[in-house]
Amino acid sequence: MPGDTERETERSASVDSDELSQPTSPLSADIPTPDAVCDAANPTGIVVWHRKHLRVEDQLAVSRAVADGDVFCPLFVFDPTFYADSGLACDARVRLFEEAVTSLDRLYAAAPPNATHVAATDSAARLADTLDSSPPTTEAVSEQPETLQRPDAPGLTLGYGDPVDILSRFVDRGWHIITMATPTSRYGQRRDERVRDVCGDAVTFVSGDGLVRDEEWPRSNWQTQITEWLAADQHTPGWDDHNTVRVSIRTGVTPAAVDRHFDVSPAKTQVPVGTHRAAMTTLREFTDRVRSYPSNISAPQDARDGTSGLSPYLNFGLLSVRQAHQYVADNAPSCRGADMFESRLVWNLHYSQKLVDWPGWTEQAVNPAFENRNEAFHDPELVTAWKRGQTGFPMVDASMRCLKETGWLNFRMRAMCASFFTHVLHQPWWIGADWYHHHLIDSDVGINYTQWQSQAGLIGKPSQRVYNPRKQVRDQDPDGDWITRWIPELADLPSEFLDQPEKAPLAVQQECGVHVGEVYPRPVVDFEARREQFWSRYEAQRPEAARELRRPAIAKRASFSGGYSAARAIADKHGTVEADAPDGTQASLGDLADTDTATAETEGAAATPPQTNTAEPVNPTVTDPRESSTQTTIPTGAGRNAGEPSPDDRAAVSGQRRDSEEGAERDEERDVRSTGQTRFGDFE
Repeated sequence: MPGDTERETERSASVDSDELSQPTSPLSADIPTPDAVCDAANPTGIVVWHRKHLRVEDQLAVSRAVADGDVFCPLFVFDPTFYADSGLACDARVRLFEEAVTSLDRLYAAAPPNATHVAATDSAARLADTLDSSPPTTEAVSEQPETLQRPDAPGLTLGYGDPVDILSRFVDRGWHIITMATPTSRYGQRRDERVRDVCGDAVTFVSGDGLVRDEEWPRSNWQTQITEWLAADQHTPGWDDHNTVRVSIRTGVTPAAVDRHFDVSPAKTQVPVGTHRAAMTTLREFTDRVRSYPSNISAPQDARDGTSGLSPYLNFGLLSVRQAHQYVADNAPSCRGADMFESRLVWNLHYSQKLVDWPGWTEQAVNPAFENRNEAFHDPELVTAWKRGQTGFPMVDASMRCLKETGWLNFRMRAMCASFFTHVLHQPWWIGADWYHHHLIDSDVGINYTQWQSQAGLIGKPSQRVYNPRKQVRDQDPDGDWITRWIPELADLPSEFLDQPEKAPLAVQQECGVHVGEVYPRPVVDFEARREQFWSRYEAQRPEAARELRRPAIAKRASFSGGYSAARAIADKHGTVEADAPDGTQASLGDLADTDTATAETEGAAATPPQTNTAEPVNPTVTDPRESSTQTTIPTGAGRNAGEPSPDDRAAVSGQRRDSEEGAERDEERDVRSTGQTRFGDFE
């Protein structure tokens, strides 16, 4: 990371008073023209618009700006639509993100060339009023979290409001805009389209994250392209190679002010610090213990310290995937753990590529055959039991309580709880995906929603898995240490009954004082019966789903690692009338219910890297706004004990929008339903 503070060619930015005339709105006339801060003839001014790639190393937009501009202004805009009730991030993730922005601010402040602040006084006052943030007193500063306190030296320019409006004002003053393209949902795509429409040729989106864009079939040579990108040299700012002036505009906006304005009050525990120093420390410490990685990622008790811990930093871009990959490759011993971790970084890119290929992953089933899956079974009481960790299945309940308390789960537990929610409780996948996205401190829009659809069986692959939460207790927590950590009401129950507390003899319950049905709930559903119902419905729909994959548009949506050929292979084998016959090629899926084949345990990644020209591997895991506020009606008879919904039930649910979770589903924290067009941006 750049840290030099002196250099012979250091230059300062200055602004004539004429450039600071009265603004008509925040950040309008207060923005200097490039020639006001640079004495070069007809200087090129470039704004680096930071979004999620919050770093200066291996950041193509920064490298381009330093190389191509005479003066550049690093900018971050706090978009109010991602806060309060319009966002889906818990306060812990919001705070971690604000810390990351502050850390980036400090990196710029420490990097050459140093430039003085440009005082945008009138705009600053107006923004300060907007945020209820007058210049803080010494006492107020001391009360701010240290990780949100800005440096005195010039760093980022911080804006607040609609990014399109703020960027257009820079363009009006003669600046060019450059930013890193990022996988995003439809809200983010619409915002970026607005930026292109308003700014025209003055804005450039650069693809520096290894993902394939603007190709008809991005997966045709994907593995080769990713391998080459991971091995290529990282982008460097080139501070010493160019005589570029850096300018920072005082706007009155600070992360701490935004934090206070929206009353960000994190309540989760064990949340990492969102700084670049913490990210690098985490990477170094993980590399030192990478040999033990394979044996410490499945059991939830071991995974807290056994996994890399890098997922929040990769999500917000304090580290790039390539930086992490190359550091481990260069510094870790040759071992299975290093190979496994590097493969998981490829899977990180694999799922991000899916969102690039189709932004609808966050809102609708990738395979139209499954669009209304479980809608007729929606039961708010079951949803609430799952969210609160009160289902009567200890491994599920411990996981959900851990998620809510800490904002983190290892991959296997994420997958198990998602499987349980969709295949056993028979609830609509998007409700669970939204809950994860709200609470996970490392939630990535692409990884979370594509993984949820994969686990929910909405793609059309011929194989699907239902986790048995009782088996997971026996396999991953046989002594009950983790379960009793999160479900203290079961602490006195002998460990041999923790997989099924309701099976403990009454005499045992009496002796240990754990009365199932009183201090801890009985199972809310019959696991075996619900599992069989799922398999029956899934196999009935599977041929139609396979046939859908024959359609090029749907195959492209699915974004298999093997490309269109993989989708066609599934359609040819499983989407024919002959395949559906009793002696056809479709194998029974029920046999897969309790197996552990081809699964993965990591933070939002899978077990082995995707291979080209093959069908999608079995990988259990983890949106255009839902614009209507119509409440979903639960058809009569649908619910926890309902079987297959009737045609009338389906008709009652089909076509209704799904963004209202009222009544019992409104948890003690807050409802995380969609509230309008700002859906699923998540600081992108």
